[in-house]
Amino acid sequence: MNKTIKNRVIGVDISLERTSFAIVDVRGNIIARDGFNTQLFPNATDYVSHLSEQVVRLAEANGGYENIRSMGISSPSGNYLTGCIENAPNLKWKGIVPIAAMLRDRLGIAVALGNDAHLAGLGEHAFGSAHGMNNFILITLGHGIGSLIFSNGEVHLGADGFAGEVGHTCSVYGGRICGCGKKGCLEAYCGARGIVLTAKEMMAESDEPTMMRAIEPLTPKIITECCDLGDKMAIEVYRRTGKMLGAAMATYATLIDPEAIVFAGGVSKAGHWILEPAYEEFEKYVFHNIRGRVKFLISELENHERDVLGASALAWGIKEYSLFK
Repeated sequence: MNKTIKNRVIGVDISLERTSFAIVDVRGNIIARDGFNTQLFPNATDYVSHLSEQVVRLAEANGGYENIRSMGISSPSGNYLTGCIENAPNLKWKGIVPIAAMLRDRLGIAVALGNDAHLAGLGEHAFGSAHGMNNFILITLGHGIGSLIFSNGEVHLGADGFAGEVGHTCSVYGGRICGCGKKGCLEAYCGARGIVLTAKEMMAESDEPTMMRAIEPLTPKIITECCDLGDKMAIEVYRRTGKMLGAAMATYATLIDPEAIVFAGGVSKAGHWILEPAYEEFEKYVFHNIRGRVKFLISELENHERDVLGASALAWGIKEYSLFK
């Protein structure tokens, strides 16, 4: 008797605030999706139990769990080579969490884990702005800053699975404390919290009027809205942030020589307010032989959709396995 062909996978996106998961078919169509608050589960074992129950429930309600081939997971500080979330600075789970093995044991199917930027890049390559490109960098701008190097048609992971951690390269010697514990990281200035801190520092240093003074809590989205309304100080916040981001990207691109840098994540929604000064600075400092050749692109995919699709792409690439054969 021929073995039943399993024609669906599960894509999971773990973020600081929300976990999203979806059933995805072989053409990349999302059959069904759901999610829950990640913050409700400070214990990783409880989280895995809840996620497993919710995945099985969704699968059973949409064609049956027996059609699920495998699962791919996108997570901050996820290491594809080990299947572990390793020392994530922004998640509540500390240390090494073998989440792929934990879910494989609970669900009885093959499970693969990747860094959130890694899988966002797979999503962009398969379905988004980087479709058809063999060499690009993806930058995720959100609570943290992640990146993926896609080189010669392949994801570059490095010896230990941590290639591309540009958010934790030093941009200001002896600068702000980053969530990773080091000083002066790019993430401490161009991540969401860093942008808000820049705005607060500027307001403390000047009496210049700004709508930002009356808003609490301040967020990058609100700062963008202030820019759209012509707030000069808010525009300056993103100009300063963009200049630092652009200089860092110039170094990155000089080393990698990409066709494009694709920006994704909540902070990228600031659009031209951050990317125009970033590109201007980028062109000043990038290696002259690639000046004018590297495109800056903003992801057109919705964040959670891109990340679950990237996770599903990872799931299709792993060898099928089942406890129930």
